[in-house]
Amino acid sequence: MSQDSLYQRIGGKPALEAAVDRFYARVLADERIKHFFTTVDMDTQIKKQKRFLAVVFGAPGSWEGKDMRKAHAHLKLEEIHFTAVAEQLQGALEDLSVPADLIGEVMAIAASTHDDVLGL
Repeated sequence: MSQDSLYQRIGGKPALEAAVDRFYARVLADERIKHFFTTVDMDTQIKKQKRFLAVVFGAPGSWEGKDMRKAHAHLKLEEIHFTAVAEQLQGALEDLSVPADLIGEVMAIAASTHDDVLGL
């Protein structure tokens, strides 16, 4: 018997979309990182993030966009920025009462991107 994907266990499309919307509301209010988004088309960014996370969490389909290293290379991100994004992601999930074990899985996935996002 196969285990449901993380995507299914967090509640599928409606839950993922709510989480990404809440995440970006938090990111855009965070003084440490909001400046990275001043020239970004947020509607497009949010749509891309929803698709990316859906695939990463096990939804059907594949990711056609840039890999994490290429997508972030031009930003010159530092540890404080990665930490801020991670905090806002965890906070968004907590705001939506996602169970702690599922938040842990999401945060483990986020942590696995650390070196690529920071270009290490």
